[in-house]
Amino acid sequence: MDTTDLLTKFARIGARLKVAERASRRNPTGAGILTLDVQADRNGEFFEVVPPGDDDPEVAVLDVRPGDRHLLLMVREGGEKHKFLCGHDERHWFVAAIPEAAPVGTVRQAKEALKPAEVRDAQASKHLGADARNRRKNAAYRRQGEWFFLPVPGFAVDESLVLRNEPIRRGNGGKPHWCESCYRTGGESVYVCSRHPNGVTEKEYRRILTANARARTWGWQAMRRNPGAYVRGHVRHADHKSIVLHGWHRVLMNTEGQSRALRNVAFLD
Repeated sequence: MDTTDLLTKFARIGARLKVAERASRRNPTGAGILTLDVQADRNGEFFEVVPPGDDDPEVAVLDVRPGDRHLLLMVREGGEKHKFLCGHDERHWFVAAIPEAAPVGTVRQAKEALKPAEVRDAQASKHLGADARNRRKNAAYRRQGEWFFLPVPGFAVDESLVLRNEPIRRGNGGKPHWCESCYRTGGESVYVCSRHPNGVTEKEYRRILTANARARTWGWQAMRRNPGAYVRGHVRHADHKSIVLHGWHRVLMNTEGQSRALRNVAFLD
């Protein structure tokens, strides 16, 4: 791994890079032979790269967009390539794993690959140009972090089933996005706690409590895994500017969970 080249490329987008011997937290983004994360010190945020033991992985920056403050990083593991979009969104730096099935070689292609098919269909139906497709607010959707919100005109719900101040989040222990009004359909009932961020089924939950009496103190919360979710009103998150959705919008998570680096991440509501 050419550390000097990586430092130079990350510096071009205004970011600091540090190479560490061990990951600073439990669940960084990784490809199996290398892990990536965003950490902070007294000088602000920086990207942390942790190479695997004695291995020297092939790591290359495929595309750098200084004006956009994004770059596309490739890590080769055996005969397979893993790609990561590293960049700045609103207030913070981020790392997003790109699904391996997506043939991307540029930052723009990586951004498109992170959009669910429904989002790409919506922007095509609105005939959005390249610049409009990369905005957080356009005629097809609103975006806040990894979440896309697609308007659903005429969508009607039973108001008695609408949840107030409801969290939505990926099952990786991250900060939730709080929705003023939420209506959900389908999905699987699960119990979630810090030790089981993706949730466990009712049967698994009962088995855990039977095997360990202290498990009752783990702060369990009943949630829905991979539901159909619709929200309206204010959507808040500590790391993003709040948005207001007028009328019901369908909630879709980006495709990062389809990558092998995040294959165990679920949508929890």
